[in-house]
Amino acid sequence: MTAITTPPTPPPLPPPSVDGEVLATASAKPAKPAGRLGRFLRGRDEDPRWVRPALLGLLLGTAVLYLWDLGSSGWANSFYSAAVQAGTESWKAFFFGSSDASNFITVDKTPAALWVMEISARIFGVNAWSILVPQALEGVASVGLLYLAVRRWSGPVAGLIAGAVLALTPVATLMFRFNNPDALLVLLLIGAVYATMRAIERAAVRAGTRWLALAGLLIGFGFLTKMLQAFLIVPVLGLVYLVVAPTSVRRRIAQLLIALAALVVGAGWWVALAELWPAGSRPYIGGSQTNSVLDLVFGYNGLGRLNGDEAGSVVPGGGGAGSWGETGLLRLFNAEFGTQASWLLPAALILLVAVLGFTARAARTDRTRAAMLLWGGWLVVTGLVFSYMQGIIHPYYTVALAPAIGAVVGIGAVSVWRLRGEDAARAVLAVAMAATAIWAFVLVGRADWQSWLRWIVLAGGLAVAVGLAFTPRLARRLAVGLAALAILLGIAAPAAYAVQTASEPHSGAIPSAGPSGGFGGGPGGLGGRQGGGRFGAQQVPGGQVPGGQVPGGQVPGGQVPGGPQGSGQLPWQQGRGNGSSGSPGTQGSPSPGPQGGFAMGGNRGGGSLLNGSTPSAELTALLAKDADRYRWIAATIGSNSAAGYQLATGDPVMAIGGFNGTDPTPTLAAFQAYVRAGEIHYFIAGGTGFGSSSSSGTSGQITQWVEENFTATTVDGVTVYDLTQSGSVPTEE
Repeated sequence: MTAITTPPTPPPLPPPSVDGEVLATASAKPAKPAGRLGRFLRGRDEDPRWVRPALLGLLLGTAVLYLWDLGSSGWANSFYSAAVQAGTESWKAFFFGSSDASNFITVDKTPAALWVMEISARIFGVNAWSILVPQALEGVASVGLLYLAVRRWSGPVAGLIAGAVLALTPVATLMFRFNNPDALLVLLLIGAVYATMRAIERAAVRAGTRWLALAGLLIGFGFLTKMLQAFLIVPVLGLVYLVVAPTSVRRRIAQLLIALAALVVGAGWWVALAELWPAGSRPYIGGSQTNSVLDLVFGYNGLGRLNGDEAGSVVPGGGGAGSWGETGLLRLFNAEFGTQASWLLPAALILLVAVLGFTARAARTDRTRAAMLLWGGWLVVTGLVFSYMQGIIHPYYTVALAPAIGAVVGIGAVSVWRLRGEDAARAVLAVAMAATAIWAFVLVGRADWQSWLRWIVLAGGLAVAVGLAFTPRLARRLAVGLAALAILLGIAAPAAYAVQTASEPHSGAIPSAGPSGGFGGGPGGLGGRQGGGRFGAQQVPGGQVPGGQVPGGQVPGGQVPGGPQGSGQLPWQQGRGNGSSGSPGTQGSPSPGPQGGFAMGGNRGGGSLLNGSTPSAELTALLAKDADRYRWIAATIGSNSAAGYQLATGDPVMAIGGFNGTDPTPTLAAFQAYVRAGEIHYFIAGGTGFGSSSSSGTSGQITQWVEENFTATTVDGVTVYDLTQSGSVPTEE
């Protein structure tokens, strides 16, 4: 059996013969066109003439897919949009990632992803396009950078396949059109792998050290984007460099220590400043229970995601193991996660094992094996963590797998194709194609949507798989056509899901990709689409409801909070499910709940735990009146409720208890002091935090105190208390 080998030393570019085998026209090259534009369109001398137009077409097509009708999603995740608005009003809010310009509390993440959107919003104004376009451009940049990384060692065909797989992965289309932190994280991680590859090439000279330090710095900024998730690829990059870099062991270790120092600097400078900043003059660190970034890192948003021990989580008490669904190797293939990113995962795993087998006897510095270890290590380590993590996890997290899947498929397909004269290589190609077709058939079948597509992909894929098994007997052009058909059939189903994802608006905290009638998408797709719900394997905090599993056991009081008794409907589904329509974030009917009760729902227009509030014009005008006289025009439980009011008025709204309403801030005494000082105008009831589930929680105590001491007014279905009117406000002792 012929092994796949690559030169153990530079050149930095692979031999052009890699693609000469794939395309019959690769050898005929016209003279390079004159002028800068001609040279740009022509590309590299060693590339076939179709490569640069194909790349430009890929990038242009990605831009269209990610930018088309982008404004239809409005504020998308209003939780982050409100923080962007705050960052345009206050540089302190910009630096800390505060939810409001008066700097009461931060979002429950480090703020790097917000900085990009806030700079755009400062230049172009606060609107849906200025917030979402940077995300889409990060997506286009991710596709382009992935192409550059993969083509560097494996050729342009592998790079184009990798870029196309990333661009057309449904969850990638979703998240690059959304304002969660994942878009910037993906771009930074791809950049870190690219920098590591450049470091391997130049390991023996000073430039190699600089490239490796850049990789560490990019991962550090990845931490400032989405915290510990960025560190998942660190062991992979470190071990691969230690094994394959063409220099002495001593030098490799020294370079890795420098890279580690760069990572610490990149991740630690903001953490250090935030921790050293006097607590009295900075916002409360949202998501923590002790007003500490370190508590956020090692608790709710860090190690707690792995072991399920997340104080302040939406599952009261943290939830523990098993609260967020069944774990195991098949999690990424289940009804919630499968359609998001797993379309080519079986093929990627098959090709990964095959290429590592074919290169088992290659030199230590073999580049094909090194590339598969880098991208395959990313895929395996991150996939295993997602499969077994016991804390909060949402299917859209799988966007972090899309670049690795694309790279492994691209490198693997081209590498094995070069060995198609061997029986084992042809068997690998055939099995990978058949697995892709069968798995696409299963995934499309999970949704009542375009059922014809699954049969075309299945029949065509199996036929191509048979053809791949006999490629040596086919004419060259026919073999190349068969390979092209295999690529088209392999990405056809995820591409259809990606286009469908781009055609629909998305909002809320847990968006989901694919057609709205399908499975997958967060706990039942809650908070995913405007005016429509998804009903898959629902996971929502509190207890069992019809149609899905709920982590944490039973709903307090034995009923679904905020919904009609016996309806089995959760507050964020009111006005959304069962075919009903509803505007974004609008509740179907008032559901105030008992005093101090389990407040997930809220009044009409008051939003929900996962969706922002949508105040009426009358309520917006009331809140905005005399706004400049107050530090906060209003206060309410939970960040999503506060976000909608803030975005509607442009003025700060206090999010009591942070995102979940469970952060212990402000205390009742502190809130009373704010009211006594005249810093808060209104209290809006019906907030969406879990912290109001008992009178012992700070959110519940504040709610109860306001209800007992101030007069309620109903404005378009929303209960409002004017805190400047007479009430039993304790005097300062």
